[in-house]
Amino acid sequence: MDTEDHNALREAVAALGKRHGPGGDPAHLWSEAGKLGYLGVNLPEEYGGGGGGISELSIVLEELGAAGCPLLMLVVSPAICGTVIARFGTGTQKEEWLPGLSDGTRRMAFGITEPDAGSNSHRITTTARKDGTDWLLTGRKVFVSGVDIADATLIVGRTEDARTGRLKPCLFIVPRDTPGFTRRPIDMELNAAEKQFELVLDDVRLPADALVGDEDAGLLQLFAGLNPERIMTAAFAIGMGRHALAKAIGYARDRTVWNTPIGAHQAIAHPLAQAHIELELARLMMQKAAALYDAGDDMGAGEAANMAKYAAGEACVKAVDQAVHTLGGNGLTREYGLARLITAARVARIAPVSREMILNYVSHQTLGLPKSY
Repeated sequence: MDTEDHNALREAVAALGKRHGPGGDPAHLWSEAGKLGYLGVNLPEEYGGGGGGISELSIVLEELGAAGCPLLMLVVSPAICGTVIARFGTGTQKEEWLPGLSDGTRRMAFGITEPDAGSNSHRITTTARKDGTDWLLTGRKVFVSGVDIADATLIVGRTEDARTGRLKPCLFIVPRDTPGFTRRPIDMELNAAEKQFELVLDDVRLPADALVGDEDAGLLQLFAGLNPERIMTAAFAIGMGRHALAKAIGYARDRTVWNTPIGAHQAIAHPLAQAHIELELARLMMQKAAALYDAGDDMGAGEAANMAKYAAGEACVKAVDQAVHTLGGNGLTREYGLARLITAARVARIAPVSREMILNYVSHQTLGLPKSY
């Protein structure tokens, strides 16, 4: 449940979101949110952050989403990249990146997905090999958000373990203009401020200090970023669902047919009530996941973060769908702004991991059932 400080943060961010609203300039909102300290609320105070955790950052994203102006890069820049660097980065990396990530003057993208690996991080083929003290990074990434507006991308690659010869995950900071690092926009039907890109890394030469943290702690570092990603995706979905539901409720109160507001009819009212209940339930699981993560329980947070992302994605899709149905034909007009959410709501079901893979996780990790793969 929200603390008094959480309620104050929620109210302040909601007021900021209301001032900007749907259709505003995301760059202006990002800048203002950074100056107010909201973007880095989860990052250490000694580097300009708020000293809070993912609990606080998820509130920021949820409330901006509920106001109709979510910032997708919140999921990536402070939540994934900022968290990984704060937990595992060197002193130099922290000094170089965290102040800018905290106030929004710098942004970092995150590249993990590959064309042939999908949700299977064990099949990542982007590899790094030593060349003297440097690293040479080669591979491809797809569906990387905001590369064009990011100062660097945190790339998940694999290196060879000198003792076993097996490949293990490692994370590298790749500045945007590094030679051999190219990007191509992906033509998306989804109309979002943050564009999606395919990346090609062709023997990208990186200095030794581009490697984040300990070369032997790769998997731990990776999941230190993936759990916040799932929690923040849940916040994104819950905010979007709340925004759609608020529009439907307002319409159902005012729209009158046969002398009665349509919201008085249970066929309209009950599905909206169900959508509200499911969003609230998803929020509780999100809060649990964030609390576990902030308490340092990575294992417990992994299970709860997956469940929260699943529940929020389902609740968001249902809320948007019901909102559109409540408005009827008006739900598909640009004036009411709900039609664009039909596509956007699917993102929370698909990314950053599909609901089927979450069900696999719960089947294997929680229920102890055997794997089929």
